[in-house]
Amino acid sequence: MKNLSLLFAGALLALSLTGAAQAERPDHFRGKPAATLSEAVSNFSEYNQKLAALVAQNDLTPADMVKVHELTYTLENALKKINAELAGLAEALEEVHLASERLDAETLKTQGQKYLQTAGEIIR
Repeated sequence: MKNLSLLFAGALLALSLTGAAQAERPDHFRGKPAATLSEAVSNFSEYNQKLAALVAQNDLTPADMVKVHELTYTLENALKKINAELAGLAEALEEVHLASERLDAETLKTQGQKYLQTAGEIIR
């Protein structure tokens, strides 16, 4: 019974220390939002260039590391939006493919336009 009490006390201590550590953690950055695919692609391009410049440096200072940390939030936001849009792009292309097999011109045109609209935002 004593071992069980010690185990329980240890678990409580670990949980309280974890909570304290999280309370002391500084607020994190949110990054630039990417509400549209166009914003996401623009942010992705701009912030990849910033990351490339930092990574190319021979020596990274702590300030450089903070810059990298900050810009990764914007890159993550951009990638999340791009991935969501690319899933829809793949679905639209599959509909175009299937419509071509069925000789369904109406679906081919509507899904083809949807596909090309989204694809155009990526390859602009």
